[in-house]
Amino acid sequence: MEPSVGSSRIPALLYAVYQLMFATITPILALGATAERGRVLPALVFAAVWITIVYCPVACWYWNPAGWIYVMGGLDFAGGGPVHMTSGTAALAWSIMLGKRRGWGTEELRYRPNNVTNVVIGTVFLWFGWLGFNGGSALSADLRAIQACMVTNMSASVAALTWCAVDWWFERKFSVVGFCSGAISGLIGITPAAGFVGTPASVAIGVLSGVGCNFATKLKYVFKYDDTIDIFATHAIGGFIGAICTGLFADARVVTFDGTVIAGGWINHHWKQIGYQLAGAVATIGYTFGVTMIILFVMNKIPGLHLRVSTFEEIVGLDESQHGEFAFDFTHLQRDIERPDEHQKLVDEFHPDKGSAHTGSGESSPSVKPAGPVRAAVEESKTPVKTE
Repeated sequence: MEPSVGSSRIPALLYAVYQLMFATITPILALGATAERGRVLPALVFAAVWITIVYCPVACWYWNPAGWIYVMGGLDFAGGGPVHMTSGTAALAWSIMLGKRRGWGTEELRYRPNNVTNVVIGTVFLWFGWLGFNGGSALSADLRAIQACMVTNMSASVAALTWCAVDWWFERKFSVVGFCSGAISGLIGITPAAGFVGTPASVAIGVLSGVGCNFATKLKYVFKYDDTIDIFATHAIGGFIGAICTGLFADARVVTFDGTVIAGGWINHHWKQIGYQLAGAVATIGYTFGVTMIILFVMNKIPGLHLRVSTFEEIVGLDESQHGEFAFDFTHLQRDIERPDEHQKLVDEFHPDKGSAHTGSGESSPSVKPAGPVRAAVEESKTPVKTE
């Protein structure tokens, strides 16, 4: 029941549980970059190792009174560095180690959202939860927590509209998925600044996050890496933008809402703050990328922990090859019943011994059902694709 290291207003146990939430969600954010080709078992092992070696040290740098960024004077209210820059950078490293999805970059395989309705529902949950994420980082139900919620909602709203405006400028379309992506970028951008800035500053942060993250999604085409759902573009870039904006807009007046005292940022003529923010951000990204690459490289050499599924498993889909079940049953019906010839062709190509029994006339025996050979072939297909 002793006071926590974060605040004397809450007990240590409550603070520990709250911090565990941050630690748990961070590697899961990075996992999004591996979709459609990454194995599940290595991801679970990676999460445990990565939290210990990467997340915990970085969180200590920012939030422990003995951490070097904390001592230097760096500001991060709710995790722009420890959560978003680390997860986004880890996603970039994971994307590079895994290599691209089969057919990535071709017109035939232009990946689209699986379910736009679910994207909207997920964004609603995230937006609502982020108010607790940022507001709760005040570690007290006070005026500063309310202000953190206010600027969080404002930044998300402005970033969502900004992302849509950028999309309309280039494509003359107002995308619902774009709106959701913009909202998330605004939530990420405001995270390090939430308890330090006023409401007008949150508008600027929303605009900068929406524009910056939107353009950052094009980096994967420039540098030829396959980040499935743009984790690096939104979380790492958004977190970096938020960290720099904190140095610009941190307001000494806002933090007095709970009795805290800081020198503030550029708006308070504290010019050095931008240097503190930049040093923390660069150190976070550099350390995370280097150590994450080492972890993944070592894991990929350990038998049973290779990172990527085989080519055949990737084609069949990870729902079946990794989980043995489908999110949507109609996909199974369409594949196995409505298109049996195409399905059987896949089996014949990758596993001739499991394919159709050919008659003397060259016709396939009708007694061979597609679902059986596929399932059997998947279980025997354990050869991983060579990672880049």
